[in-house]
Amino acid sequence: LLDLPPPCGEGRPSSSCVFVVRKDQDIYIQTLRKLFNESHGIFIGLQRSEEEFAGKSRKTQLVQVSKNYRSVIRACMEDMHQAAVSARDPALHSQYSTQVSILSAMELIWNLCEILFVEAAVAGPLLLRLLDWVRLHVCDVDNMVREVLSSENPSKHELFWNVVDVFVLQGRMDEARHLLSKEASANPTSVNMCRILDDLMKKMPVPSLGNTQTLTEMELKWQHWHEECQRYLQDGTFASNSHMESICKILLGDENAILEKKELMTTWYHFLVTRLLYSHPTVKPMELRFYAQSSMDLFLGGESSPEPLDTILMAAFEFELHQVIKECSIALSNWWFVAHLTDLLDHCKLLQSHNLYFGSNMREFLLLEYASGLFSHYSLWQLGVDYFDHCPEYGRVYLELHIERIPLNTEQKALKVLRICEQRQMHEQVRSICKIMAMKALRNNRLGSALSWSIRAKDAAFATLISDRFLKDYCEKGCFSDLDLIDNLGPSMLLSDRLTFLGKYREFHRLYGEKRFSEAAKLLLMLMTAHIAPCSFWMTLLTDALPLLEQKEVIFSAEQTYELMRCLEDLTAGKSDKQKFQDDDVETMKVEMLRLALARNLARVIVKEGTLEGS
Repeated sequence: LLDLPPPCGEGRPSSSCVFVVRKDQDIYIQTLRKLFNESHGIFIGLQRSEEEFAGKSRKTQLVQVSKNYRSVIRACMEDMHQAAVSARDPALHSQYSTQVSILSAMELIWNLCEILFVEAAVAGPLLLRLLDWVRLHVCDVDNMVREVLSSENPSKHELFWNVVDVFVLQGRMDEARHLLSKEASANPTSVNMCRILDDLMKKMPVPSLGNTQTLTEMELKWQHWHEECQRYLQDGTFASNSHMESICKILLGDENAILEKKELMTTWYHFLVTRLLYSHPTVKPMELRFYAQSSMDLFLGGESSPEPLDTILMAAFEFELHQVIKECSIALSNWWFVAHLTDLLDHCKLLQSHNLYFGSNMREFLLLEYASGLFSHYSLWQLGVDYFDHCPEYGRVYLELHIERIPLNTEQKALKVLRICEQRQMHEQVRSICKIMAMKALRNNRLGSALSWSIRAKDAAFATLISDRFLKDYCEKGCFSDLDLIDNLGPSMLLSDRLTFLGKYREFHRLYGEKRFSEAAKLLLMLMTAHIAPCSFWMTLLTDALPLLEQKEVIFSAEQTYELMRCLEDLTAGKSDKQKFQDDDVETMKVEMLRLALARNLARVIVKEGTLEGS
C-alpha cells in the first residue's frame, strides 16, 4: 500500500516524493494466528492426498477440505468478535470489528465458491445449497426472531409478522407454520386463513438432494402447487388479512411483494435466492448470471452503487472464476484468502489452462506472494517454507532468497533454519548460515561454538583462523578451553592443517597426562618434522619437550634427539641478528635450557644404547 502525496502541479515547486511502504499488517494480529496456523495443516493435507482419491470420492474430499477452511475462518471470526466485545480501547474495538466484517465477507465468498465451483451443485440441489448459504450468512434478523419468540404472547408482538415473513423469505416453512399456529390459537377469526396458508406451505414442493425425483417431476408438482396458490389469491381468501395476503404473493414469486420486504432481506443476494425459491426452484447453474444481475439491479434500484463484495459475488454467479480471484486480491487486506482458494480450485482442475504471462501459473504466483508475506514475521516464516515447497517452478528460488534474510537472533533459531536447508540440500545457504553464526560466536569470544560452526560450514580458512585463536589462548593461559569439542574432532580435523595440528597437539597433552610418554614424544616430534605445526609454535613445542627430556627414564632415542636439535637450530637460524637482539632474556634462557637438556639426553641415550650393545 502506498501513501502517495498530491501530484505536483503548476506553480508548485517540484520536490522528491517519499513513498511510505507499509508491510502486511494482518500477519501481526494475534487473533489471526489461528487462521494462518490451522489453515497450513489443511493445505499440507490437501497436497499430500492428491493421489489418494479419484472420481466421486475425490470430489467429496475436496468439499470437506473447503468446509475445513470455512470452519477455521468462522472460528477466527468468533474469536475476533469476543476480542472486540472485551476491548476497552475504542481504536482496538474498531480494528477488531473491521476484522470481523472482513472474515465474515471471506466466509460468505468462500461458501458461495464452494457451492458453485467445488461441489458444482446441479439444478435442484443448487437452490437448497443457496438457501443454506443465505440462512448461514444473513443473520441480521436473528435478534428480532429471538425477541418475538421469547415474548409471552408472540402473536401480539409488534414484530410478529416480520418474523413470519423472515422465515418465509428464507424458505424456513416449518418455523413459519409453527408461528402461524400461534396466530390461529390467539385469533379465532383467522383460523381458516391460517389453516389454508399452513396447508400451502406444507405442500410446497422442494428439490431433493437425492435422486428421488427428476427435475420434470419437480417442475410439474411445483406448477400445480403454484396454480393452487394463485386460485386462493384470486378468490380473495386472504383479502381480510394483509399480512397473509402478502405471504401468499411471496409464495407466488411476486417480485414487488418480495421487494416490499427489502429491509428484512438486507442484501440483494438474499433477494436473489428468495426470488429463485418462489419463481424458478429448478434453476440451472448457467442461468444464475441473468437472475443475479437483474436481482441486484432491482434491489439496489439505482439508489446505491455496488460494493466490492457485491462485485465479487456477481463474478461468482457469472462463473467468472478469474475475476473472483482478481477482485478478492484487490479488496482483501492479505493474500491468505486468494492463495488458499486458488489452490483448492486448482485441485478441482478449474485453473489448469490459466498461465500468467511471466511463466508461473496463478496458483503458484499467489502462494509465492502469501508465503513471502509470512517470511516477514518472526515465527510464521516456518509455515512459509512448506508453501514454497509446494510451488514446483519458483518455490525453491524464493525459499533460497528469503531464508538468507531471516535474522538469526539465537543459536536455536539458526539450527532450525539450518535443518530446513539441510533437508532440502541447500548447500550454499547451509554454508552461509554457518559462517554467519561462526562470526557471531567469534565476536563474542566463544571459540568452541565458532569452531563448531566453521566445521559445519566446511570453511577451511575460517577453521584455520579459529584454530590460531585457540593456540594463542593456550600460549597466554597455558590451557585449552572447550576440551570436549577438541577431543572429539574426529575426521573433522582434516578440514585444515591448522585444525589438524590443534587436534593432534591436544592429543599430545592427553597422552602426556596419561603418562604415555613414549607415544607423546613420537607425536610431538611428528608435529614438527612433518611441518604440521606452524613455525611460530615450534618454541612452544620444544618447551613442551623439556619435561620429557628430564624424565629419569630416557624417552627420546638418539635419532629423535638429533631431530629435536635440528628443529631448534632451524628455529634460531631462521631469525635475523636484529630479531635475536630484540628477543627477551626469557626466550634466550629457554634456548640455552633446551640445548643443555638435549645434550644431556643425547649423552644418556649414547650411554644407554652403548650398554645395550655391549650386553
